[in-house]
Amino acid sequence: MPRLLLINGLPGSGKSTLAARYVADRPLALCLDIDVVRGLLGAWMDMPHDAGLLARRLALSMARLVLGEGHDVVVPQFLGRPGFIGELEALAAELGVEFVEVVLVEEPDVAAARLAERAAGPLSPVQRDAHLMLDRAGGLDVVSELHRRLHGVLADRPGARRVVPVPGDAEQTYRALLDRL
Repeated sequence: MPRLLLINGLPGSGKSTLAARYVADRPLALCLDIDVVRGLLGAWMDMPHDAGLLARRLALSMARLVLGEGHDVVVPQFLGRPGFIGELEALAAELGVEFVEVVLVEEPDVAAARLAERAAGPLSPVQRDAHLMLDRAGGLDVVSELHRRLHGVLADRPGARRVVPVPGDAEQTYRALLDRL
């Protein structure tokens, strides 16, 4: 049975790395990174809110197609509000596929330190855009607020499976994710 897997977590927690690792083991599975989809839209930084909404609608359409073909879809995305989670869950129910919600949980100071370290190195275009958006929102000082929002969502999502990222060891974190599936 196809699976729609949401990997939620703070920025820089390893969501995209884990999603890419997951699809590498599953032929024709889709790593549906909404930040990548959003980046395909022209001048999206001029209208980030509208671009985000459009990217999510596009992602739902893409997920519908791939799941309908019998393949897994993984969505690595920080979601500090429940709306899009509900849309993903409803899509899975409509298509009769498994919906699994995994949340990478860690303390805000750990996430902020990792983001600062990542910013000092070479960045992919998606990471560069994420750091620009974070800077626009207030920089690393907002990580605590994002942590609070994430845990607010988790309080109402008892079925979400928690995984604690292993610092510096994506493979061990991936094995922990698989154990939670």
